[in-house]
Amino acid sequence: MQRREFVKLSGMALAAGMTRWSSEAEEKIEKPNLLILIADQRRFGLSKATGYPVDTSPSLDKLQASGVGFEHNYCTTPLCVPSRISMLTGRWPEAHHVRMNLQAKDAYFQQDLYQVAKQQGYRTALVGKNHTYLTKNDVDVWREFSHDGGYIPNDAPSEVADFERWLKNLHFNVALEPSPYPLETQIPYRIVSEAIRFIDETGDAPFCLQVSIPEPHDPEQVPRPYWDMFPPESVPPRTAGPEALAHMGPRAHWEYRLQQDNFPETETQWQRYVSNYLGALRMIDDQIARLTTHIEERGLTKKTLVVFTADHGDYLMDYGLGRKGVGLYEDLTHTPQIWWGYGVQPSRSVARAFTSMADLMPTMCEAIGAPIPHGVQGRSLWPLLQGQLYPEEEFRSIYAGVGVGGLYYDEKDDIPTSISHDAARAGSWDELNKVTQSGNQKMVRMGQWKLVYDMMGYGQLYNLEKDPGELVNLFNKPEHEKEQARLMEELAMWVIRTEDSLPTGPQNGKYQTKWSAEHNWYSPYRHGRPPPNPYIP
Repeated sequence: MQRREFVKLSGMALAAGMTRWSSEAEEKIEKPNLLILIADQRRFGLSKATGYPVDTSPSLDKLQASGVGFEHNYCTTPLCVPSRISMLTGRWPEAHHVRMNLQAKDAYFQQDLYQVAKQQGYRTALVGKNHTYLTKNDVDVWREFSHDGGYIPNDAPSEVADFERWLKNLHFNVALEPSPYPLETQIPYRIVSEAIRFIDETGDAPFCLQVSIPEPHDPEQVPRPYWDMFPPESVPPRTAGPEALAHMGPRAHWEYRLQQDNFPETETQWQRYVSNYLGALRMIDDQIARLTTHIEERGLTKKTLVVFTADHGDYLMDYGLGRKGVGLYEDLTHTPQIWWGYGVQPSRSVARAFTSMADLMPTMCEAIGAPIPHGVQGRSLWPLLQGQLYPEEEFRSIYAGVGVGGLYYDEKDDIPTSISHDAARAGSWDELNKVTQSGNQKMVRMGQWKLVYDMMGYGQLYNLEKDPGELVNLFNKPEHEKEQARLMEELAMWVIRTEDSLPTGPQNGKYQTKWSAEHNWYSPYRHGRPPPNPYIP
């Protein structure tokens, strides 16, 4: 299949706010390898490269220095399944129809990344956590792992089965002692071993490989030396403790009670929770170094486009909360997205663009010269990664949402926390339930501002530069009416834009939907000037 021809951006667009950098000539590679590294429940801002005071990710930081790390990247929704489906399909949950973890089979799209790659002659694999609609029949190699175990090859260490029994007995809670089993039993190590095996068996064929690491998602556990690497007494202070729940509403209070009713050590041992989590980040980082070193030794570095990301974040004991659950807080929605390898030109300026989990799929399509499928809503980042022209207007904001709909459950409903506790597993609790996921909220991020709005007309407005913990709600404050109005307008645009444009069946023969031919961007087609100058299409 021939590579797509893209129209050059006009001089008018350049005057409207384009940015460019020079780029070095890249070795011509017909089909670069695609490698997606995804961690589970890993929020943004926990590395030296992002200003964190402890060194959790030296290998990732080094790779970011040779590539691009987007500073304002957001998941489409802070839940595993719908976020991961957005990554594979380039569609927001309201379009792919999956808004919670129990409905992966409902995913709706024309083509996903694996299908595009297969059409282009790629050998495909999933190694690690799935948690989507995918099955072993959708890829060439399937090595599935979850949070409490996974694929065990014949040459696995004898302690693997014992480790998995120990892991299951944690019931997804923070471990209060180090894992008594060696590093080789840990899931990230085993996943990377299988990824290396896949790369070696693939030979010279191009590959599309997802390496999906279940950590640092609960249960928060690590072996030594990671157990002692960031001692509890030395972890950085949290944004706020449980006293901040007063600013967060009844559902957050309910989630805190759920947590404390079933495993009160979550709060009393909050520093151990953070310590284990940071240790897991370093353990993951060491395995990424092991994988990228192998790729380099195979001479594949310049032939492989790599992205590291996460499906969503973790409260990390801010506000007294572990895991995830209620709301669209930065802790949960702001995630890393780091690119390096084939075609990527290092840049600090481009890193300020607002990006999404949904942008990964169209970016990889363009990188391999494949058409972006109809119905994809994410925007290709390929020109940005290559140091080419791009319209800043296209990446001025980003959007996410959460909730399964209906009304909020609140104090009047008197819902017992026992609804989300498995009596057969002592200390267990599930933060994703009918209370925490009730209602429907949308958010938009632009500049230093964040707006959250819901189906009841309740609003939240935060100046994240002054209030990174989102504790001072400025919504409807007269002194911020201009910022609020601008963000409400931006949110309305995103809500309309992410309505589903599929199917494109028989009716498309008549109506013939017009699709963007320029990187799946909207801005090159925009007429007139920015508001308040109106344009009627």
